[in-house]
Amino acid sequence: MTAAATGDERRFPLKLFLFAFFGWTFDFYDLVLLGFVKDKVGASLHLTETAEAWMLGVALGTSGIGGIVCGALADRVGKRTMLSSTIVLYSLGSLVAGLAPNVWVFLIGRGIVGLGVGGEWAIGHAMVAEAMRSEMRGRGSALLQSGEPVGVALAAVAGYLLVPRLGWRAVMVGSAATGILALFARKSMHLPDEATPAEHVTRADVVTRLPRLLVAWVLGVLKLGTYWTCYTWLPSFLVKEMHQSTGKSLAWVASAQAGQLVGMLTFGQIADRIGRRPAFSMFSVITALAIAPLAYRWEYLSDHAPLFWLVMVSLGFGSGCTAGFGALLAELYPTEVRGLLMGTTYNLARAAQLLAPVAVQAAVARARLAGGLSIPLVLALATASWVWVLPETRGIELPRLARPPEGR
Repeated sequence: MTAAATGDERRFPLKLFLFAFFGWTFDFYDLVLLGFVKDKVGASLHLTETAEAWMLGVALGTSGIGGIVCGALADRVGKRTMLSSTIVLYSLGSLVAGLAPNVWVFLIGRGIVGLGVGGEWAIGHAMVAEAMRSEMRGRGSALLQSGEPVGVALAAVAGYLLVPRLGWRAVMVGSAATGILALFARKSMHLPDEATPAEHVTRADVVTRLPRLLVAWVLGVLKLGTYWTCYTWLPSFLVKEMHQSTGKSLAWVASAQAGQLVGMLTFGQIADRIGRRPAFSMFSVITALAIAPLAYRWEYLSDHAPLFWLVMVSLGFGSGCTAGFGALLAELYPTEVRGLLMGTTYNLARAAQLLAPVAVQAAVARARLAGGLSIPLVLALATASWVWVLPETRGIELPRLARPPEGR
């Protein structure tokens, strides 16, 4: 490979990015699909509302385990190998859930989905972050994370349009076909697969970074909590509480996802220019300002469609700060333990969302829509404040894997 070609690949590693992008897109599609079909699944499996709430949190809970285990394995056996494996894993989980004869097998399938989802995020983002130049890392990570709203939009189309025609089982079984992506990529793409030799990783490499991991984990809990307590219930809120038609509900959700896509791409630009912390804070405040009228003045919004559109797009735009986690966490940890600590931080934060649907369900029972949306409102404001506890990492170089001199 020529020096020019190497430089081009360093500026933007296209094949690596596409592999990680499509893996993350279908990863998130599988994860959020249940939010759009939960009523159908609940009726088919005869679940109570409380059982439905727990059902929504299973994959989020197991994603913590997947992030830790798959992240550690990625550092040891190679990121490409484990990235392909995680895609196969969450595809298998969707297949099991779609064919489940009862609620227990369904929960096992959703648990498997969570394991794969947890591993895929950290590995894909670590690979892309390591391949990007420091001044472009925020934009590269944000572009990768933009697969999230694409996945949600696909899930919305499947939930609102395909499920009424084909049934929830057929849609979930069909989503298992994403595993083909992993098999194709393994055979057709020459991607990096470097492992970290075990002797180069010590317990001190992990232990000394636990305080930073804890602070970053709290940020993840707050920000991801904002997202999941809002978006997991938004489809039901629109139909049941706001009395929107199926067509309008799909349009509102799609507008939020369009706003989030723009927000993610914008976030990368802003984070690379002014820093990770101010960007996180600003976008979280925008999220809070969008949730407030949804929670307390939704009747007014329903009568004024342009304002409803503005609020939904703003909600999505503010949620774009989730695009910052890939670059931020990669910059907090060294190469030797990056896969393990990124996976642990992000996915334990996501695993904490196991309680999010239950908390929202309890708040809805007490104060209906206003109660349910007050939870993400408070979490958004907390995110805007807490991010300042972390160090600013914009522009730092990611250290290469340290190897001992020859002969040692």
